[in-house]
Amino acid sequence: MKRRDLIKYLSVAPVAGAAIGTGIPFQSFAKNTSAKRDVIKELGLRTFINAAGTYTTMTASLMHDEVVDTIQSSSNHFVMINEVQDKVGEKIAAMCHAESAMVTAGCWSALVLGTAGVLTGMDRKKVALLPNLSTFQKSEIIVQKAHNVAYVHALTNTGATIVEVETAQEMEKAINSKTAMMWFLNSSGPMGLVKHEEFVTIGKKYNVPTMIDMAADVPPVENLWKYNDLGFDLVCVSGGKAICGPQSAGLLMGRKDLIAAARLSAPPSGGNIGRGMKVNKEEILGMYVALEKYINTDHVAEWKMWEDRVDNIKNAAGKVNGVSTETFVPPVANHTPSLKISWDQTKVKTTPKDLLKNLQDGSPSIEVMTGPDSINITVFMLKKGEDKIVAKRIQEELSKASI
Repeated sequence: MKRRDLIKYLSVAPVAGAAIGTGIPFQSFAKNTSAKRDVIKELGLRTFINAAGTYTTMTASLMHDEVVDTIQSSSNHFVMINEVQDKVGEKIAAMCHAESAMVTAGCWSALVLGTAGVLTGMDRKKVALLPNLSTFQKSEIIVQKAHNVAYVHALTNTGATIVEVETAQEMEKAINSKTAMMWFLNSSGPMGLVKHEEFVTIGKKYNVPTMIDMAADVPPVENLWKYNDLGFDLVCVSGGKAICGPQSAGLLMGRKDLIAAARLSAPPSGGNIGRGMKVNKEEILGMYVALEKYINTDHVAEWKMWEDRVDNIKNAAGKVNGVSTETFVPPVANHTPSLKISWDQTKVKTTPKDLLKNLQDGSPSIEVMTGPDSINITVFMLKKGEDKIVAKRIQEELSKASI
């Protein structure tokens, strides 16, 4: 800056000018922020012990220290976002037995971008047209009736039309020149008539790409590569549930050509339907570290720990007269040892909703899930020692309501 320009600048910026003129750095005028700031406390937000599960509304899961450290350290550097996706995608693909992979803005984003890739291929003109499919030959996605729930909106965001079927015969009959893809919702797998193997077989028979949404369906850890090995062309996973990556991250894995096409509709590219589905470098790298840690965890020891936690809560609740407990494992999503607690309401005068409210209002606050006549507890999101706190509080509340 020339001397006369500097003088002109200082004349309208006396504070800044004083700083420059005296050699005092700008930041010396800022409030001292060296003390660690507790923004959650500052905003008066309620924190709680999560005995409910990995629900988005409850911010799903907590990231491990290694993931947080990765996010923090990578935030200090500039890198090219496509290079990060390239390198991380290679690592994720190798770990999960896929040809290719990318980190997405959650599982929903994986569904949208994966579908977009199927519809457009590498044709950038088609990419720019989505969700207008009026000139596309292929625009239909076949979905089993039992799988046709709210999550199909991720697919229809691309402009695609859902074709509903029930049997394998109906599925084969529905396939025509307009069929772009077949979609399988894993959490609804037990309800559908066409199971995984037959579904993939039909897709390959007619050369129709198959996608599976297995958002919350780890554990078991083997599911991360099971469906790639089975032959699904695209596999979509949530990153912020049991894997404990950033909640806003997810995984799209599968055929190399389809992942490449999906990335055309994803940031940093523009003029597409996925520009707003940004995943920053910190999330991509954090997701990679979280996945690596999750795969290398001792899952046998982890399962035993969860069983012990369930037993602690079960034994405490069972001491109250009129209370019954049942241990169970959900068949698909949140597939971990869980506990159902019910009671004779002539002996314990409270309802599941009232019990939940009392647990929420207590200190510490606790979240559980409620059923018509019970509360349901999962333990895999508990921190060390929190099972004992949950056990004590549930026993206290049930005891207070007993007569």
